Amino acid sequence: MADARFQKHEHLRRPADFQRVYDGRRAASDAWLLVYALPNDLPYSRIGLSVSRKFGNAPARNRLRRLYREAFRLSKETLPTGLDFVLVPRSPNQPTLAAVQGSLVNLSKRLARQLAPREGS
Repeated sequence: MADARFQKHEHLRRPADFQRVYDGRRAASDAWLLVYALPNDLPYSRIGLSVSRKFGNAPARNRLRRLYREAFRLSKETLPTGLDFVLVPRSPNQPTLAAVQGSLVNLSKRLARQLAPREGS
């Protein structure tokens, strides 16, 4: 297995990067997760996390961020490459890691299919 650590270059950090993904207007969602995606012309995918205050105090929001980051880290080998993802939790309930991983993989593959024809044009 390749290096499974969550690398610094896999983060979306600048507000302009988040805005670029939001402006792309490609999204998919399920009960746990809303995922925005946009091609990034890189050989790897990157994620950004957006957890609003409606999910609780800072420790609760940070717990959700850690959970979603871990789901990305564990499933990044099965995710489509070359995409920027912004993950937004949908439910204030605490999901399991397996549920988040499954949602992330399914939604990211759905978005990759949506974006594939657009890349060719």
